[in-house]
Amino acid sequence: MSRIENFSLRKIDIIHEDDDIIVLTKPSFLLSIPDRNNEKASLLGLLRTKYDGILTIHRLDFETSGIICFAKNEAAHRSLSIQFEKRQTEKIYHAIVEGAMMQESGKIDLSITEDLANKGKMKIARDGKPSLSEYRLLERFRHYSYVEINLKTGRTHQARVHMKAIGFPMAVDKDYGNKEAFYLSEIKKKFKEGKWEEETPLVDHTTLHAYSLSFAHPSTQEKVNYISPLRKDMSVMLKYLREFDKER
Repeated sequence: MSRIENFSLRKIDIIHEDDDIIVLTKPSFLLSIPDRNNEKASLLGLLRTKYDGILTIHRLDFETSGIICFAKNEAAHRSLSIQFEKRQTEKIYHAIVEGAMMQESGKIDLSITEDLANKGKMKIARDGKPSLSEYRLLERFRHYSYVEINLKTGRTHQARVHMKAIGFPMAVDKDYGNKEAFYLSEIKKKFKEGKWEEETPLVDHTTLHAYSLSFAHPSTQEKVNYISPLRKDMSVMLKYLREFDKER
């Protein structure tokens, strides 16, 4: 399933902005930076219509929503890039995954490499790059779980690959999960939207959201923490899971 949206900078939530950085909430279905063909809209492209010299520090996947930070000058870019490289930042994700997770918390220490047999995908491999994630159960339902994931390394698709590896793929994930969308009829008995109408999905993108980001501010070196609340569609999905998929 794919969806095309029209994006404009005025519709993007700005969490924080100063002379050095701008912290925003990236919507789903928007690239962080332009792709090779430069055919789809990107957050960097939108920012460059207003800001000169904006610089990329990190990225989020196309369908992943949530917090992302850009530098507004070379000094800030250098400071933050070093922090990311030395793993001095803290990146927290919230996710709705498939399966009722019984363990309250844990670590996933599994190396990740490119999956050469599947272009654009990653996989677990002994000879891959060391990758570490920590997770914590926030809520458990009958068929799903709401979890917090702390990425200690920043590999491509790390949260998605790691959660799949331990048997809890994202509830919606067309590349690593079992379905491309989540429908209310999956958990609500005798659901009927309309006799002749096709049911609209509650969520049609990867159920992964970059929730918070912490780092030392490039100018003051003080520890700062910014939060991007869960987006509306995932919040609605949680609401219905609490109502129709609660533990017995």
